Amino acid sequence: MTAPFPGHERAKQMGELKRGAQHWDVFVETQADAELRAVRGRLHFVHGDRHRATSWIFLEPTERDIHERFGEFSAVELWHFVEALGD
Repeated sequence: MTAPFPGHERAKQMGELKRGAQHWDVFVETQADAELRAVRGRLHFVHGDRHRATSWIFLEPTERDIHERFGEFSAVELWHFVEALGD
């Protein structure tokens, strides 16, 4: 089980990344922005007590749109995020 991270209550687990012994649970956190009438989203990568997160990289009309956009990322692209974010 992964440790809670800031924003976990607004996050949905989207899957996991595995490469050799490395393993990360992948979450998309969403947050409504009433002023913009949109929803913003960011990615969280969690492994035990390790946590890496992007900035708010999605801005879409609905949460569903963010989840659909997430589905456009390949596993290779998600690994690039993990590696670029470092510890």
